[in-house]
Amino acid sequence: MKKILLVEDEPDLLEIFGYMLSDYEVIKASDGRDAIELFKEHMPDIVLMDVELPGIDGVEATRRILEYKPDTKVIAITAFASRRGKEMLEAGAVEVLKKPFRMQELLETINKYL
Repeated sequence: MKKILLVEDEPDLLEIFGYMLSDYEVIKASDGRDAIELFKEHMPDIVLMDVELPGIDGVEATRRILEYKPDTKVIAITAFASRRGKEMLEAGAVEVLKKPFRMQELLETINKYL
């Protein structure tokens, strides 16, 4: 079973996205620091990274994950795509998904990189 690291600081969204991803093993983190630690511990196949996070934001967490394992596929998930999407791509994300998105859109994007 493919592993996905899901990084989202909003508890309700963490649960909803987790439900959408029930066909995968989902590791959940609610901030950038946990995301980096859990990434190193579980080595997921793909990372879904929120941008606006407490402490270490998604941009910095993405940079650190890619320093650790450069071929990692990080997909940014953000409501601030117009403002922060470019930053995430520059940090190394392969794509930016703008919230809100449909379940189908999320799954198609993940499948493109798995």
